[in-house]
Amino acid sequence: MLDHMSVPVRDLQANAAFYDHVLAPLGGRRMMDFGEAIGYGTDHADFWLTPNGTDGEVPESHIAFTAPDRAAVRAFHEAAVAAGAEVLHAPRVWPEYHPTYYGAFVRDPDGNNVEAVCHAPE
Repeated sequence: MLDHMSVPVRDLQANAAFYDHVLAPLGGRRMMDFGEAIGYGTDHADFWLTPNGTDGEVPESHIAFTAPDRAAVRAFHEAAVAAGAEVLHAPRVWPEYHPTYYGAFVRDPDGNNVEAVCHAPE
């Protein structure tokens, strides 16, 4: 059900050093580091650290649910819109992640970034 998630942290580098050590015995390792986000995993980055919100900004969590196909991503988006969710990004391919990454992003009622993603080609 879960594809990946991110958690906001106050000190990105201190938390990265912590997770570098504690995930190693579980087979996890730092797989991606964009400076503003650090991804861990075993075969792909599925656990991410992101900086906490700035002053006055509420930090958001991010959770991505696995969709079996692109039609399910579109159905997720339609259901979210019908439920009154704020749309962050309509369904589309995100080639900056990988060539077949197809996702849609919305906000839940508490303001968290919720995504449905399919990694398979059309």
